[in-house]
Amino acid sequence: MPRALPPDLHTGPEHGRSLARHYPRGTRIDAHQHDWAQVLYAVAGVMWVEIGREALIVPPQRAVWLPPGTDHAISMMSSVDMRNVYLHKRYVQHLSRRPDVFEVNGLLRELITTLAEREAERDEKYLQTAYRLAAMELAHARRHVQRIPLPGTSDRRLAMLCDAVVANPSLDIGFDEHAASVGASSRTLSRLFQRELGMGFAEWRRQVQLAVAISWLAEGQAVSSVARALGYLPSSFSDMFRRELGAPPTGFHPHQTLDASSEDVTSSDAA
Repeated sequence: MPRALPPDLHTGPEHGRSLARHYPRGTRIDAHQHDWAQVLYAVAGVMWVEIGREALIVPPQRAVWLPPGTDHAISMMSSVDMRNVYLHKRYVQHLSRRPDVFEVNGLLRELITTLAEREAERDEKYLQTAYRLAAMELAHARRHVQRIPLPGTSDRRLAMLCDAVVANPSLDIGFDEHAASVGASSRTLSRLFQRELGMGFAEWRRQVQLAVAISWLAEGQAVSSVARALGYLPSSFSDMFRRELGAPPTGFHPHQTLDASSEDVTSSDAA
């Protein structure tokens, strides 16, 4: 798995920083934090963002708000065209101190992408106005919480089972089969799921299925193909998807092409 490094935010405009980067599918940026607040956004592709013992799925319709000092790791579930904005603490005192996922409307998208694609801009008056406006728009953005709890390290069997589900979340593999593969009884693992993750196996796997489905849909795969790969009839999959996310799966197909202005990154200047 290719690795990328966080950016150096110690030099640049005093009001904020921004960058536009492209990451191949499978790239991982290990856990790190910034002194600045961060808006993590991808105009194309899907990110899996780990914050503590939670994972957030971030398709192009959404972005992640990361307050200053928030540890986070990022895995690219598909090819990702990333646009990041980093805001000075003076602009974010009125914003949430907890990480959030929010919907990106047209104005916010244009602010993020314009700032990120003009990362060499040095017009201080322009930057001050743009970063302040971005912070104001963030305060009014609609929150969309979809979090996947992650297992700790206290039980290896639970961690192994969760890894197996992430690798293949299809309904075709039952809970008993998963349990047998990690050497534990279904009853034991049911207790572990409730104790460690706060939900049962079926609900947790459904959250993973949604994450994987969003990734595949963002790559342009047909809804029927995604449904069958996850063990659903297309109609049942669409019903589940709409019930969980409030939108049909067709809404997650790509509407943007990769911007050639982004820089391809594999080893430096990451998020």
